[in-house]
Amino acid sequence: MKTATQILRREHEGIMKMLEVAEAAAKKLERGKRVSSKTLGDLLDFFQTFGDKCHHSKEEELLFPALETKGIPRSGGPIGIMLTDHEQGRALLEALGQATSDYRANRRGAGQRWARTAWNYIHLLRGHIYREDNVLLAIAEGILRPSEQNELAEKFEKLEVEKVGRGTHTRLHGVINRMTAKKAA
Repeated sequence: MKTATQILRREHEGIMKMLEVAEAAAKKLERGKRVSSKTLGDLLDFFQTFGDKCHHSKEEELLFPALETKGIPRSGGPIGIMLTDHEQGRALLEALGQATSDYRANRRGAGQRWARTAWNYIHLLRGHIYREDNVLLAIAEGILRPSEQNELAEKFEKLEVEKVGRGTHTRLHGVINRMTAKKAA
């Protein structure tokens, strides 16, 4: 069984792959090229469902409280920074959702707005994941006992089903594979 921090690191890898797909879409839109509305919608769905509802919920509802019980403060430290990033990410996803809707409706400037918003989101998440992998998860690996890591991993599975439904995580890993293969083609 994978530990809680291994699960989060693996999810980061999937998110990073999808950020590359979003980057490719943003570059096309910046050049005035068309990107399918389905691609933009799939990216938005992935980041909202996998990134926020599934991944960030595991951190906010389970990992961060576990770290707090070990003496890591919620504010003024790495947990507070992660929570601020999560909120900024949600605001950008909301703006990306509006840009996606506008793009589908062929509203003027929607492609450029989607690209600008995507770049902000990409930049935020890449920095966030770097800080999380190299600071917060490293701290967690240093202070959580193996039994606590395993208990958190079990709770992650239950939370995932509650937040996004059974099979959604697997479906979204399929989206990662499909979209990254399409990008590479």
